[in-house]
Amino acid sequence: MRLLVVEDEKDLNRILVKELEAEGYLVDSCYDGESAFDYLCMAEYDGAILDIMVPKMDGFTVLKKVRRRGITTPILFLSAKSDINDIVTGLDLGADDYMVKPFEFKELLARIRMITRKKVNAHENLYSCGDLVVDCNNCSVKRKGKLIELSPKEYSVLLYLIRNQNIVVTREQIEANIWNFDRYSSSNLVDVYIRYLRKKIDDEFEFKMIQTIRGVGYVLKGED
Repeated sequence: MRLLVVEDEKDLNRILVKELEAEGYLVDSCYDGESAFDYLCMAEYDGAILDIMVPKMDGFTVLKKVRRRGITTPILFLSAKSDINDIVTGLDLGADDYMVKPFEFKELLARIRMITRKKVNAHENLYSCGDLVVDCNNCSVKRKGKLIELSPKEYSVLLYLIRNQNIVVTREQIEANIWNFDRYSSSNLVDVYIRYLRKKIDDEFEFKMIQTIRGVGYVLKGED
């Protein structure tokens, strides 16, 4: 799962990112509201942790703007503002949860699990393409019933492909949706992970699902 952390206290931001990545999440982060709005509009996230008192655009405004855009990313406010009126305002604006600082990381993890599954049921959280099945509830991948072990990055690339099955996606689209914006990445890195996936998803099977569209990118197809 991919999360966005919006926190202007840089030490806390780094700690959150480090701890969440240690739990297996893919994490992007930023320090102000304008960047948060751009991130939420540019990429698909499974959830966002958003401080209210951030520079350039406060968290309440970010939430209002993304909801007006029709973006339904689950959002958890993590704020020092503990007044009941602030909590009610955040929830009324469309936040999925609200936590007050200081906080226990175990509780934050539990709340993240809650908001990321609250609006989807098990059926909606199951993706299939031909004989390939990706179950987001337990992060498992099977082809023809055979369990396939993937690394977190391989799983994320495959999840993006299966969410866009039968649609050609460019290397740049994959890159933007899988790797953090503030880290070095390249189209060659995308090709490397596609090669890893093909070895695990396609090599043992007659029909090759991950197909190259020369000069454009890749597409995941099920056998007709």
